[in-house]
Amino acid sequence: MTAAEPPARSVPLGGGLSRLRELLERPLLSYHLLLGVSGLLMALGLMMVLSASSISALETRDSAFALFGRQFLSMALGLVIMWVCSRLPLRFFRLAGYPLMVLAALGLVLVIFIGQSELGAQRWIYIGELTIQPSEPAKLALVVWGADLLARRARGGMIEWRHLLVPLMPGTAILALLVMAGSDLGTTIVLMVIFLALLWVVGAPLRLFGGILAVAVLATIVMISTEGYRADRIEGWLNPWGNAQTSGFQAVQGQIAMGSGGWFGLGLGSSRAKWNWLPHAESDFIFSIIGEELGLMGTLVVITLFGLLGYAGLRVATRVRDPFVRLASAAAVAWIAGQAIVNIGAVIGVLPITGIPLPLVSYGGSALLPTLAALGMLLSFAKLEPGAREALIDRGPGPAARALSWLGLGGPERGRRPGRGRR
Repeated sequence: MTAAEPPARSVPLGGGLSRLRELLERPLLSYHLLLGVSGLLMALGLMMVLSASSISALETRDSAFALFGRQFLSMALGLVIMWVCSRLPLRFFRLAGYPLMVLAALGLVLVIFIGQSELGAQRWIYIGELTIQPSEPAKLALVVWGADLLARRARGGMIEWRHLLVPLMPGTAILALLVMAGSDLGTTIVLMVIFLALLWVVGAPLRLFGGILAVAVLATIVMISTEGYRADRIEGWLNPWGNAQTSGFQAVQGQIAMGSGGWFGLGLGSSRAKWNWLPHAESDFIFSIIGEELGLMGTLVVITLFGLLGYAGLRVATRVRDPFVRLASAAAVAWIAGQAIVNIGAVIGVLPITGIPLPLVSYGGSALLPTLAALGMLLSFAKLEPGAREALIDRGPGPAARALSWLGLGGPERGRRPGRGRR
């Protein structure tokens, strides 16, 4: 080292940890994480839907962009819903619980009578080109209704778990039975995950968890034993390579696609499995296409993004003192992260195939819109964290508000601190 060169500075470990702690304590961290991670997952989803669906769409709809176009329109509508929900007050979500439950129950009843059955499950209502899956909004309904129900019975910030018995447990059971009447085991599992998350936040005793899990396992066994195709799925899951041409075909093709991607993948758009080898590549098994085209690194990025999304939601739940926010945030995180775990677990072979999509990534507007509504709700809750509202005011108006001010429809006054007048 010459005399002209300054000595290298070593950053003490304590200084790095203090900066990390300071970053984690920033009031808008949850808000920015929810917004950024959601955007990244949706952008990745659009790319992968275009790649995974192009061949089948070209064969069945005469345009390789057909399913991509529908997903793009669903995402555009979902972003509007997300933006609106992010600006709604807390009181709106509390009042929306019962109406959402009624609408969800009506939709599930309708699908039993006028819905169409595909792949052994009766989930969809077709209205022309529009496809509606009522079981997806039912998840959001259970989150909001269950959280409001328990929060109304909170005393001093604490909620007695005994209040779960009536009417939360019967309400959950009604939704689950209506979903099971359509032979939709996957959505039933997600509803139970939401219910168990509410149990956990309330602090229910372990014996209650054990009893509910025992009933859920018994109901699952009954559903599997009464439907032949479900028994075939279990056999295909336990021994996929022994049933590679029958019940294990989809699982085997998904694993082949994942394995052929290696560390960094074959390249975006270069999937071979999408050429009619892997069924439902754009929806249930889009994670396999991610592994094939983007490799192990791509799948780890997706898993990391879902982990960050779950962290941000739980951070909101722990930093806001309102009981409804705690319950709704934890239940929404359990729904989205739990559904991602079930989907990824089925693709890599550690869980049976249930037909559950990967949130924000898989094709399907019926699943995308309620998920974006839930994320908008979490964004609204994130503004209630200590110091978040003040930080938003200090930041000033965002790009949308500035654009409106240029058009004469609004102004930067929204960013002014309270109490400051014009001079």
